Amino acid sequence: MKDHLLELVSKKEGYNAKLNLMREYLQAYVLRVMHDEGVFRFAAFLGGTALRFLYDLPRFSEDLDFSLVSKPSIDFSSLMKKITAELKAAGYDVVTTHNDKKVVNSAFIKFSGLMHEAGISPLASQKFSIKIEIDSNPPQGAEAEVKVVNKYFPISFLSYEVSSLFAGKLHALLSRKYTKGRDYFDLGWYLATWKDLSPNLALLVSALRQTKWPKTMPAEDTWRDVVYEAISDVDWNTVRRDVENFLENPRDLTIFTKENVLGLLRKS
Repeated sequence: MKDHLLELVSKKEGYNAKLNLMREYLQAYVLRVMHDEGVFRFAAFLGGTALRFLYDLPRFSEDLDFSLVSKPSIDFSSLMKKITAELKAAGYDVVTTHNDKKVVNSAFIKFSGLMHEAGISPLASQKFSIKIEIDSNPPQGAEAEVKVVNKYFPISFLSYEVSSLFAGKLHALLSRKYTKGRDYFDLGWYLATWKDLSPNLALLVSALRQTKWPKTMPAEDTWRDVVYEAISDVDWNTVRRDVENFLENPRDLTIFTKENVLGLLRKS
C-alpha cells in the first residue's frame, strides 16, 4: 500500500500538490478501515473532507470529522488501535495519540519518515499527521444517507446529506472565533454549485444554540442576511492565505472573491 502511495505522489509536481495527495490517500485508507470496523453503523462523515470525497470540492482538507448518529457509542481507543495496526501492516511508521475523555473524541495519526520517502521534505525526521474527531454529542436535526465512492479504492460510509453538510459549514462560519479561510471558500462553492440550496435549519439552529450563539437565530427568509452580515467585514487577505495551499487550482480565488460570494448570497 505504501509503495502505491509513493508512486502516486511521485507523479505530482510541487510541494502542495504532493502533500495534498498524500494526505488524501491516507484519509481514504483510514475511511476504509473505519468502514471495515463497522463505524458507519453509528457515525456519519461530515466536514470539508466529506465534501471533497462526495462532491469533488476543489480544495483538499486536513481533518476527518464525524458525528455519532445512533448508539451504541464507538470504542474510540480500540478503533484507534485498529487503525494504527492496519497502517503499520501496510508499511507505515506510525504512532497514534488520542483523547477519548471529552465530548469530542480526537486523535492524531502521526507518520514518521513518510514526507522524506515521498520526496516532499529533505528531512527524514519531519513528521506528518492526520486528525480524526468524532462528536459524541452532536446537535440534533441532521439527516444522513449511505454513500459509495471510488477514490483510490471503493469506500462506503454514512454521511450527512448536502443540506445538513451546508448547515454544518454555516455553523462553523458563524460561530468560529477566528477567520478560517476555508469556511468562506466553501461557502462560495456551495452557493455556486447548488443555486437553490438552503441549509438544514433545524440542524443549524440546534448547533448555534449548543455553542451559545448570542444573536437572533436564522430562519428560512433570513439566513442569507445573517451570513451576509457575518462576512461583510472579513479580511479576504486572511481568507486567501488560509485556503490557497489547499486548492487544486489557486486561480479559483479570482472567482470566489469577497464581492462574488456576497453577490451569490444576495441571489435567491
